[in-house]
Order: sequence, then structure tokens, then C-alpha cells
Amino acid sequence: KEKEMANTFKVVNFAAEPAASGTPLVIYTAAASTTTVVLGLILTNLHTAQVTTIVRLVSDTADRAGPLVSGAAAVDNQTSLLVKDAPIPVGGSLEILTGSKVVLETTDQLTVDCSVADKLSGTLSIMEIT
Repeated sequence: KEKEMANTFKVVNFAAEPAASGTPLVIYTAAASTTTVVLGLILTNLHTAQVTTIVRLVSDTADRAGPLVSGAAAVDNQTSLLVKDAPIPVGGSLEILTGSKVVLETTDQLTVDCSVADKLSGTLSIMEIT
């Protein structure tokens, strides 16, 4: 008999990050034996001026399909930018990854950075499959 997979919905949030601009905050790391589906991320500007944000998917998952070239060797995942230098206006928020599901495998991470330290608040909605 097949083992049933458990689906657990979770929220991960932070009040005012990152501690230093240029030093991304790790919002979430996928646990061992867990696949995570990102349902959405909302980032809010706490500053008195516009800020910009960068959101990355940091992955070291090995042996993925190679480039779209016949017979290509398997490759390891790398870091990809999900949002780069996206502006968030004063008193505003930016909703990303909603409607476009992103899958995280074991040890994959989502990170966020801001052009100004301690000026982003965020809420990440996920579903963990264990």
C-alpha cells in the first residue's frame, strides 16, 4: 500500500528585514523529505521613501534535466532571480508568486533583500508536502 502524503498549509512572516541591505534574509528553507509549493509572497514597504526588492530561489538540487539540447547531461540547479529590483512605493506592497506556483525541494531556499535595511515586512504562504 502506498504511503499517503500529508499536505500542510503554513505561513512564514517577518516584521522588518533584512538586517543589512545586500545581505539577503533567508525567508524559508525546505526541510528534509519535504516538497514545498509556494502559494504567494507579499512584501510591504515600511520606509518613508520607495524601496526596491530582490527575491531569489537558491537551489542546489542535483541531476536536473540539462538544457533543451538533445543528449545534454544532467545539471545542478543554481540561484535564480524571481524578482529583481522591483519597486515598492511608500505605504505600498508587492504581491509576487501568486498564481505562478514555485516548487522548492529539500534544502532549497527563498531569500529576500531590500535596498534599505529593516524596511520590508513580508508574508509567505506555502504548502508543505511530506
